[in-house]
Order: sequence, then structure tokens, then C-alpha cells
Amino acid sequence: MTGIFCLLVFTGYAQRYAAALSPIESRKTFQLNADFDIDLFLSEPDVLSPVDMAFDARGNIYVIEMGDYPYDAKPGNYQGRIRLVRDTDGDGKVDKSFVFADNLPSATSVLPWQGGIIVTAAPDILYLKDTNDDGKADEREVLFTGFFDKNSEAQITNLHFGPDNWIYANNHGQRGLVTYKRKPDARAIDVSGGDFRFRLDRDQFESESGTGQFGMAIDDWGHRFYSQNTLHIRQAPIAWRYAHRHAYLPSYNSEVNISDHGLEMFQKSETPYWRQERTDRRQAQYDSLGLDRKEYARAHFSGASGGTFYGGDGFPKEFYGNIFTGDVMGNLVHRDVISSVNEQPAYVASRASDEKSKEFLASTDPWFRPVNFYTGPEGYLYLVDMYRQHIETPVSIPEDLKQDMDFAQGRQYGRIWRIFPKDGQKREVVLPDLTAKKSSELVTLLSHPNQWWRLNAQRLLLERQDQSIVPMLTRSFNESTNAKARLHAMYALESMEALNAEQVRKALTDAEPGLREQALVLAEKYPELLTEIIRLTDDPSPQVAYQATLSMGQFSDEKVIPILARIVEKNAEQPMHRLAVLSSELGISPALLETLIGKGTFFKNATPGKLKLIEDYAYVAGSRNGKNEVGTLLESLSKMPEEWQIAALNGLTNGIKRSPNRSEPDKSAIKSLQKLEKSGSAALKKAIESVRQVMTI
Repeated sequence: MTGIFCLLVFTGYAQRYAAALSPIESRKTFQLNADFDIDLFLSEPDVLSPVDMAFDARGNIYVIEMGDYPYDAKPGNYQGRIRLVRDTDGDGKVDKSFVFADNLPSATSVLPWQGGIIVTAAPDILYLKDTNDDGKADEREVLFTGFFDKNSEAQITNLHFGPDNWIYANNHGQRGLVTYKRKPDARAIDVSGGDFRFRLDRDQFESESGTGQFGMAIDDWGHRFYSQNTLHIRQAPIAWRYAHRHAYLPSYNSEVNISDHGLEMFQKSETPYWRQERTDRRQAQYDSLGLDRKEYARAHFSGASGGTFYGGDGFPKEFYGNIFTGDVMGNLVHRDVISSVNEQPAYVASRASDEKSKEFLASTDPWFRPVNFYTGPEGYLYLVDMYRQHIETPVSIPEDLKQDMDFAQGRQYGRIWRIFPKDGQKREVVLPDLTAKKSSELVTLLSHPNQWWRLNAQRLLLERQDQSIVPMLTRSFNESTNAKARLHAMYALESMEALNAEQVRKALTDAEPGLREQALVLAEKYPELLTEIIRLTDDPSPQVAYQATLSMGQFSDEKVIPILARIVEKNAEQPMHRLAVLSSELGISPALLETLIGKGTFFKNATPGKLKLIEDYAYVAGSRNGKNEVGTLLESLSKMPEEWQIAALNGLTNGIKRSPNRSEPDKSAIKSLQKLEKSGSAALKKAIESVRQVMTI
């Protein structure tokens, strides 16, 4: 009986799920944008279960292999591994694959740093280095620890060196009390609800806004976008350090789904049996409960992964700045064109005009799993194909459906593809050695058309700390006609602590909006630049104007208050602008409310955004509950129309409920409530009674 049962199971398995294809056969299933071609760069056995890759400055290629997927890493049997790929005979072609490091828990991402690599391997971020050039890491250091390490699809990952000298990583908002091993006395931080960033050159680390899952794109000017399963491209326009300037806001959500084309994708592969069956069951359950909810089995984003900014010089110019994202469930690659919209701090992601009803690449091979991408030194786009039969965490699949699913199928495979345009002569793989270049040569590379060269040159300058090139960097910052070179020179100077207020002042007037935006962040160190910061709140670029609002909120100068009031009047309907104002200390001060009342225009029409602003403002007053704060607010309410009073009282009630500073109500607050109640409607009296109840200790 056992043999017959096994045969039946095997037969069912073979019928339900397709077998693997060779790289050549899989390539035939690709339906790629007609202007491009794709070739195989690496495949099994030289790479297995790849999820990330990086070229370092010496021409080495590191590939992360996630052999543990989809299970939690098991101590004593970690399957995470890093492959080192090299050109050993000097002919410019990859010909050797080494195991650089193994026995790593859930390794997911790699970033070159100081002759070695930084690796995310939850619960840690590690630094690995080969000190004797034998192709194997003999130095292993835990940099950070304490990250969430249970679900391999939701861990610390996606390391990126930004143009601002910070290293960013996705944390998917997972809980974790993170410590920095190089500074044992440094305060541990709770990273719950956000992502993560750090600077090893200055021993700094902190939470960052966003809940990126797997996939991060940072553009030329430091804007960060990320992938998250069904929401294939998101952005958090307000950084964590601004949103969390105080602890009294009702919400700190700063994420925006920036796609203008919904969840639909154009899938060519068949729907897996388990997925269709699970979807049908879920939909039946929703229907039985009378829920207005639709579950999709296909053709809608559900496994968005690897969102990557294309900053290379090997594609036609119109592709520069596009973001490429895979969907591992749909076996496809999606392309977004990023644009700015008037008065909105977040960008908008749109389909290209020639991809309104198709994807950049779609495959009929259900094993094709485009998990990540990388822009190479030669300017082409590398596609990391994990090549697995099943991509899904087993805990999300019913037990009976898992009986004929082998989640290990594919560990013996792995492909990395290279995408390039058909027109022109195909470029060879470039394996540069930037470490052999003089610092002056690195400065020249800051104007390279390929982002890979610019960022690596800047990183090496940061690592070298060669003060002799400060004059050359200064000239580049002052005189270069390339805006990106000016940006990189500015931050190279910043990394050497050679940047001054006058240089930042100059950058605040730069013709390039992205450079003005970054200069605003740097200007926060210099009180003498506040006037220039205020001026930029009227900048024609919505991103610059928004950053100016955030940066202005770092100051306590009272001349900021009328500017915040003007911003509130103009942008009250936008949640990000309300958050920018209310996150600042002056934005929640009684002076701001009195300024709005004194202007006489803000309260003429009660729009949803304005009412929400007043509600949240009152929430802060109740939550913080400083001396006479509630009484002062209630006194101000007497100068407002009733609709506004009700909104404020509702916010105040909720704020007091959650206040860590509960205390007996002061007499002025009680008198103000009585005054409001005398001539109020039933709705107003109800709101007043709610406040009175929560004020009672």
C-alpha cells in the first residue's frame, strides 16, 4: 500500500506542477520588450537560490544564496551562503565561483564596504572580509543584532548606500530591539513600525520611515521607493526623524502607494493549483460572511519583489530613472516611470506608454522567479532569478494543499540574467578595479553617467578620508556643469567634515531641485540659514518645498509660525503636509492656532482636511496634556464656528484617553467647557460631555 500511495502522490504532483526547464528552454518562454534582449550571466551549479548580488570596487561579484527559504533558519544548519564570482584569467569574463561565506542564517542582501561586504542575516547585520585573498571570508563581525528573524519573507534586507552617505535597509516594520556591537554603550533602538539606516563612518544608526519588504530603489537624489507584496511600489516622503519629533500624534503613518495603475498585472504563466484552490476557498468564506471582498489568484500583484532604480548608461535615455520590479507569483518584470505631480511630496509611478497592456518581461515558465535586479558597471540590468517551483511561506498554505508540494524543489537551481538593448554593439561585462585609482580619479568619476560608478567613487572617498582632495572636491562642487557631480562632491565633502555653511547656502540656490532638497537637510545644522530654508517653502518643486517645511520645523524661531500657518492653509487637504506641520514643536504650539484664528481666512470653509488638522491638533494637546494646555485650547475654541469646535473636542477626547500624563483638570479648562456648553447645539454638548468624562480622574 505504501508504494501505491507514493506512486499516486508522485503522479498527482507531476500533473499538478510543471517540471523545471534548463536555462536555454526557460529563456524561450520570455516575452520581453521588443527593443531589448536577454542573455544568461550565471546559472547552476555556479549559483544556487540567488536573491541579491553586487559588484564591488575591485571587480568581484558577490551573490547571496538563500538556501533556507522558505523555512526559518535552523541553528547549527544554516543554509545561507555568499558566492564570490571572479574573472581569474584576466580576459574580462567571469570564470570562477567560490563559496565566500556559508553557515549564515537567512542571508538576503549584500553591500561592498571597506574591502569587504556588509550582509543582512537576521537577526544580525554582519561585516565579512577576506584578508588573505583566498576567496573566502576569514573575518566575520556582527555589526548590529536584534532584528526580527522568524519569517524569511519579512526580515532585514536590501542594503543600499545612498547619495547622503547613509546605508539604508528594509525592515518591513518588524519588531526588534537593535544594538550596535561596535558601541556597546550606545542606546538600543526599537525598530518596530519602520525600516533602518546607519552610518558606520560615524557610528550612527536609527529607524527610517517605511515598511519595505523585499526591494528598494534609491534615485539619484536620495528618494527611496520600496516593494511590498501586493503594493508593488511605495514611498514614505517624510523621514522617521521628522515624523517622530514628539510622541503625541494620533498616527505616524507616512507611507504612500504611488502607483496610478492599481494591482493589475499582465501575467502569462498558468495559475498554480494550490493558489487557485486557496483563492477559491477564501472567496467562498468571504461570500458566506457577506463581505465585500475579492480574492485574486492571478493577474494582480501579490509577490512584488526587488524594486530597483535603473541608473545605468547602457539603456536608451528614456529608461533612465525607471524602476523595475519583479512579481515572483506572476513570473514577470514590471516597469514604472516615475514623475512628480504639482504640490504632492510623493512621486507617481505610471506604466510606460508602450506597456499599458503588457509587462516589460513576462514568462510562461512558472519556475521563473525574478526576485531582484542590479545595475551593472557596464550599464546593463541584471535580473536575479531564484528559480523555484514554489514561492510562498508554507504557513500561508492549507495543510492538505501542502501534501504534494516540495518547497525544496529549486534549491539546486539559480540563474542571473543580463538585459541589454538590441540596438548598438553589445557591451562586455565590466569588472573594474576602482581601488587602484587615485583619489583625484575618483573625484572625476563623480560625474560618470552610470550611477554605479558615481556611488562607488563617493563611497571610496568616504572610506579613504583623503583630505588632500578637498580643494578638488570644492572645485567640482562650485564649477561642475553636472548636477549629479555637484551632489556627490557636496556629500564627499560632508563625509570629510569639510563642508561649511556658505557651501550649503550655495547649494540651496542650485538650479537642480534634487540638490536644493538635499542641501535643506544639511542646512538644518546652521541657524543662519533659516531664512533661506523658509524661502524654499515656496519652491516650484513640490519635493523641495516639502523638505523645506520639514527642515524649518527643526527650528524654534517664532518667525517659523506664520510660515507653518500659510502652509496649513494651502495644503490642509494633503495628509503628508498635515503630518509635516504637526510633527514639529511649533506646529503643535498654541501660537500656531492663534495665528490661524487671527488670519480670519482658515475657518471660513470647513473642508475635510482642515477639520482633520484641527482634530489632530487637539489630539496632541490632550495627549501631551502639558500645563494649562487643555485649558488654553478650549479657550481658543470659543473663537471658532461650532463645526470646528466639535472636531477639536473629538480629537481632544481621544488624546486625553491615550495620554501618559493624566492629571486633575485645571479650573480654566472646566470654565471653558461650561462657556462652550451654554449656547451649543446637542451635537456640541455631546462632544463636550465626552471631554468632561475623560478629564475626570
